[in-house]
Amino acid sequence: STSSPWSSQHSWRIFHTVVSEPSPELPWHRYVGYVNDQVVFEYNSEKQRVEPRTPWMAQNEDSEFWDHQIWWARRWQAWFRGSLNTLRELYNRTEGFHIIQMILGCDLREDNTTWGFYQDSYNERDFLTFDKETMTWVAADIGAQITKRRWDAEVFDNQRWKHYLEEECIPWLRSFLEYGKETLQRKVHPTARVSDRSSHDGLTTLSCKVSGFYPRDITVTWLKNGESRQQDTYSEGILPSGDGTYQTWVTMEIDPKIKAHYSCHVEHESLLEPLSVSWGKSRKNLLPMELPSSHLFCLINWDLEKCSIWKCKRFKKWQPSVEI
Repeated sequence: STSSPWSSQHSWRIFHTVVSEPSPELPWHRYVGYVNDQVVFEYNSEKQRVEPRTPWMAQNEDSEFWDHQIWWARRWQAWFRGSLNTLRELYNRTEGFHIIQMILGCDLREDNTTWGFYQDSYNERDFLTFDKETMTWVAADIGAQITKRRWDAEVFDNQRWKHYLEEECIPWLRSFLEYGKETLQRKVHPTARVSDRSSHDGLTTLSCKVSGFYPRDITVTWLKNGESRQQDTYSEGILPSGDGTYQTWVTMEIDPKIKAHYSCHVEHESLLEPLSVSWGKSRKNLLPMELPSSHLFCLINWDLEKCSIWKCKRFKKWQPSVEI
């Protein structure tokens, strides 16, 4: 089957990528903001500016917001420069290609619970993760222990990170979701097509291609006589289609001599009921009913009353006190 653990959830993510050997395709520093699966702004060290990546961000945020993002990007850039040098010396690898990746953000779940996190990695391996409950850092290896001790001692920074993740991040996310609700809250139902291919060993590979759906989260399973055969299936993962929707494939090998009924079972939040396409009986797509438009705007109860309170406070300019 194909599914996502973050079903019916909204997320805000900030990604930083810093490399020791930049190229035209990979700038020295890249800073990107995501709402759900949408890139909403991007900064890179070549252009030295933050650019909106969606019309609804460009239309709803003023110059103060973009100036603030540039301020942040340049402060982070200076911080990462020192940190990259420190890490190369720490691991005694001063030559060659090195990369720092940082991700932080928060999730707003369907039941209105929230989750926030901050994690650093070096050369594609975990380095440090922030534990906001204890306001300390979790080291992934011996090399990270030195930085952990230094960062644990920065009480103000750790209090500030906890406050951002628990008190500031979700209001940002709610605001962005309101800006882009026509895009982010749209529901596009999937279509499914079943095909087969014979192999030299006498088996038949069944393939179910599901495409054209949004949001990304979906469950696709092969059924044999109405029972899930998840353990026998192989998924190609969920991939963008290039038009703002997603697609996926799920395959399963069967012995065609064994008489059984096989069907591709699809569950998606745009569907009023699961979509089922049988193998060998119909080659036509079975299209689900359209959701009433009223359903599209009743999925999340936004707490907009608080926006005016935090909006005037959100531009406090702060950065970590110490490098890695």
